[in-house]
Amino acid sequence: MRPRDIAAYLFLAIAWGLSFLLLLKVVHAFGWVGAVTFRCFIAALILFALARLTRRRLHFGTGWKPLAVVGATTVAGQLIGLSYATPLIGTAMAAIFVATIPLFSMLISSAWGMERITPPRVAGLVLGTLGLVMLVGFPAVPVDETFILGCGAMIFSTFCAAFGSNYASRHLKGVGSWEVTIGAFLAGGVIALPLVLAVPVPTVPQPLDYLNLVALAALMSSLTYVLYFGLVGSIGPTRAISVEFAVTIVAVVVGAVVLDEPLTLIQIAGAGVIIAGCALVLGLVPFPGRPNPIV
Repeated sequence: MRPRDIAAYLFLAIAWGLSFLLLLKVVHAFGWVGAVTFRCFIAALILFALARLTRRRLHFGTGWKPLAVVGATTVAGQLIGLSYATPLIGTAMAAIFVATIPLFSMLISSAWGMERITPPRVAGLVLGTLGLVMLVGFPAVPVDETFILGCGAMIFSTFCAAFGSNYASRHLKGVGSWEVTIGAFLAGGVIALPLVLAVPVPTVPQPLDYLNLVALAALMSSLTYVLYFGLVGSIGPTRAISVEFAVTIVAVVVGAVVLDEPLTLIQIAGAGVIIAGCALVLGLVPFPGRPNPIV
């Protein structure tokens, strides 16, 4: 990867890892549907305003259909599942499921003929999965109906993220990351908006709640998705989405430091295993004689 790709990768890992802290506060204030809907519209508006202020030309010649698909999956589907599940199963378990996105991505990408499942990548994904088991171990909440619903929502969320990433790589090649992000968030907000009637905002939000919402939309949605869609076009969907392994590490570490969640030696070792798996998936570990993956 180029230095700017590595920098974007690291920023995404840190920003999305920290986003779990804001997510819980925003969902508590606006509800899981309101959190997604308002986040989408604010993120799209911020990027559009920045584009106008900087006189950046936006080209939406590709039409709204592919942007709507990405908005329905990578944005609305992923964020709805995540926002619904995290209060039910906790940030640690949600972070575990987030790190399974590359597994879905590689399967979808392979089925579409976009990437080859090479032995190093298989080994990397296996290591990543093993590391996740070591990192978190067993759930800290009872395995009841609520927990199962939360897990189901996270599986839906991660599959949507993987599908949208591959769809964007296949159908939005040549479209700028700003256009993809603005269109996808706007479409995601429109798709989620009707659900507000069924799941209204539960409380009267306070000024700090609005500040948290804007921060979540601006720093951890607008900026991060521009960088992410840029990475998809630069290094391929599976390699880009493997950042979720690193997001899991950041989220669990933040949980241990900020939320006083215990972190054992086995969990620290699991973090190292995940990093090793990430390196294999990203192709940072040389394998002589192996063909380069299609990206």
